[in-house]
Amino acid sequence: MCYKKAQDVIPAEIIMLIQQYVDGEYIYIPRKPEKKKPWGDKSQIRQQLSARDAQIFNDHKLGMSKYKLAEKYFLSEKSIERIILKEKRKQVVL
Repeated sequence: MCYKKAQDVIPAEIIMLIQQYVDGEYIYIPRKPEKKKPWGDKSQIRQQLSARDAQIFNDHKLGMSKYKLAEKYFLSEKSIERIILKEKRKQVVL
């Protein structure tokens, strides 16, 4: 997110109206709902995490313990259990 000067993008009348509510403070103007991007869409993190989770599941199927998986991927055992369960459910749906 980048900041823009209000006077560069908003008419003076609207700035004066906004100043009645917020004067000299930062405000966030959210995107229109139709222009919102899903989480991780810009950075590809969603795809990276999906690939990591699939690898965790494969390692588990090959016999690696939850403890070893937690150490390998720097996650808690609880997180590993959650990922394995999620991946199992994906396998059932397919």
